[in-house]
Amino acid sequence: MAPSRGKTFVLALLLAVAPLAVAAPAGATPLRSGGFVDFGCATAGKLHCLGKAIRSPKGSGPLLTSTPVGYGPAEIQAAYHLGGLHANGRTVAIVDAMDAPTAEADLAKFRSTRGLPPCTTANGCFKKVNQNGAASPLPAPDYGWAMEISLDLDAVSATCPDCHILLVEASSPDSDPLMTAVDTAAATPGVVAISNSYGGTEDSTILAADAHLNHPGIAITASSGDSGYGVSWPASSPYVTAVGGTTLKKASGTTRGWSETTWKGSGSGCSALEPKPSWQHDTGCAKRTVADVSAVADPATGLGVYDTYNSCGSSSWCDALLSLGLAQGADGWVQVGGTSLSSPVIASVYALAGNSVTSGSYPYAHTSGLFDVTSGSNGSCGGSYLCTAGPGYDGPTGLGTPNGTSGF
Repeated sequence: MAPSRGKTFVLALLLAVAPLAVAAPAGATPLRSGGFVDFGCATAGKLHCLGKAIRSPKGSGPLLTSTPVGYGPAEIQAAYHLGGLHANGRTVAIVDAMDAPTAEADLAKFRSTRGLPPCTTANGCFKKVNQNGAASPLPAPDYGWAMEISLDLDAVSATCPDCHILLVEASSPDSDPLMTAVDTAAATPGVVAISNSYGGTEDSTILAADAHLNHPGIAITASSGDSGYGVSWPASSPYVTAVGGTTLKKASGTTRGWSETTWKGSGSGCSALEPKPSWQHDTGCAKRTVADVSAVADPATGLGVYDTYNSCGSSSWCDALLSLGLAQGADGWVQVGGTSLSSPVIASVYALAGNSVTSGSYPYAHTSGLFDVTSGSNGSCGGSYLCTAGPGYDGPTGLGTPNGTSGF
């Protein structure tokens, strides 16, 4: 039977755009397509992940490549002076919601392609558990959160190749399950840092929930947000290191070899509810100010991550559907950013440093270990430091970005 006119049109459309898993040379200049797409893990009334991917020029889905794109371990370590450092068995915990069924396999592909040693369940480097610390039952899978998990695991690997990684998956993106997952991570031997790449609006419940973020001796990081000037929780908690975002570019004419400016999506500002921690002394906020420090977050200068959990399979037809936004997830290499990237980067720097920390106080007493970010803005706040970078502390980039580990 001949295909209907509607089916013929769909087939012609797919043929016009497939295959879309185009090749990109490893270590290439990051892609800049002119737009980003959210990971798709925002649910009304719940906390949501804070990652963005480069959008495909063919549609509303992510731009997929068959080889690595964007920055990788070499660039992250060079930009932040982390090369040759070791975590000596310390563990970074990643707290996210929902399950990523392909997490370990995708992590293996990222690490082997990027020349990193294996990090697997079998060799004791990687472990995935539910919010209560058990291997099963795991939460229901979710395509958007799976991409977030790939970003988090790959960001830790890129920043700290010998860090052990604990992935704790909460049963839903609500504050209670996620805070249970944080407590589970904190109670796990070897964990020295916990990254939280999600956020939501402040409400009356956050002050009680803060108790789950209060784990002296463990560095807890939280993404500051991806919507520009404005505050989200848990970044506003006084018990975390709130991590803003930058645009990171190579700058061959400078001593450092890199330049950073404020990423316009980086969250910042004054908390309406959280008390100001004793170690924070800026005068523009009577309560907690966000952020504390920062790292690369702009998807246009983002990390290339590997993720294959999707709703359609592994064919070129699936890649076409994904790029058009007609299927969910990813199937290969995707260039990503958001403060979902900067949070695990900073958590990994804490792990490399190996210091005993209390909340986000350590960088404030060790500013010489930071690169000051002095330009760029994330919105309108009357031109004050709360949304405009300048010398010293500012809201979007905090005290700055890592210059080695002495600031952490």
